[in-house]
Amino acid sequence: MTQRHGSQSKDEALLVSVAESIGSTLGSIAAKANAAPKALSEMAHSVEREGKRLTRKTQSAARKLTGTGSRKLRRNKPAKAAKRTLRRATSSVKRAVRRAAGSKKSTRRKTARRK
Repeated sequence: MTQRHGSQSKDEALLVSVAESIGSTLGSIAAKANAAPKALSEMAHSVEREGKRLTRKTQSAARKLTGTGSRKLRRNKPAKAAKRTLRRATSSVKRAVRRAAGSKKSTRRKTARRK
């Protein structure tokens, strides 16, 4: 019994198609495997650079806060005095309001007791 040429060509086309897809898949995997070390080395380089930059910034900030330059960062004396005065004024106003409210309550109590 002999096989037909039509069915043989269909099977051959299918095998060729499967082989091409397998080959392209293997090729893309190989390309990704070759590209991975380069991408990782670039990423490691950028992480290292950012770490060094962060270290420099934190060290300079620490020097500013602990050294003689810390006086510059603090608020100056006139601003502190103004804030203190304002705080005193508001607290004295609040105190006066509380006293007035308290005296009203006490007069009410006194008149209620008399009756």
